[in-house]
Amino acid sequence: MSTHTDMKRLTRLSAILLQLQTRRLINANDLAEKFVVSVRTIYRDIRVLEQIGVPIASFEGKGYSLAEGYKIPPIMFTEQEANALITAQQLINLNKDSSLIDTYKEAVDKVKAVLNYSTKDKVELLSKRVAVSPASMEQPTSNSLATIQNALTSFSVLRIHYKAEGKNESSARLIEPFAFYYSMQQHWTLIAFCRLRNDFRMFRLDRIEAVYSTDLKFATHQLSLQEYLQEKEKNFTSPDKQLS
Repeated sequence: MSTHTDMKRLTRLSAILLQLQTRRLINANDLAEKFVVSVRTIYRDIRVLEQIGVPIASFEGKGYSLAEGYKIPPIMFTEQEANALITAQQLINLNKDSSLIDTYKEAVDKVKAVLNYSTKDKVELLSKRVAVSPASMEQPTSNSLATIQNALTSFSVLRIHYKAEGKNESSARLIEPFAFYYSMQQHWTLIAFCRLRNDFRMFRLDRIEAVYSTDLKFATHQLSLQEYLQEKEKNFTSPDKQLS
């Protein structure tokens, strides 16, 4: 086997490890398609990883998963990957939710911490050479995105105070976060099941005056985001008018 072939396989093995680390379950067909190899090649790669001590659990007909509790050492970012994150930070700063801006900055700081010294210097230089138009910079109008994201992924009911357009007072509602939608008007909109209306509704984050966590849980909704959006295209109603 040539040195070039060996390097390609080592690169693929590392990439498969990354996929196993970032996804709970992945099947051989998906891996074969991603790396443009045969399924048989993926089988051989998995056996190699098992032989070097990586505890991979196999689920017949479903795929592979890393054994519970197994941790892979941090994977170094390439210079191009770090540059992409630094550039994207300027776009994130245009976002109107301050919690997303703060969380992304913390994530980028952690990325910088694992870079080697030469890459750190290059990333620092790039961060000083990327800017956005001052006319685009506006004060964030919400700070609840991070809290709602956590509730969505943990299936936790939230209590919110929402003030629809044209209303003098806000209304209190119990909601089950379902998905997020970013509109062309540069507003984050939360799609959630409203227990008061007993139906899905859209809530603009900049109109949520307060959000509170609760101990209530809800079951996973069977509706997909794509199905919801297709239905809304047929009969579109603005977030504010939905609650009138």
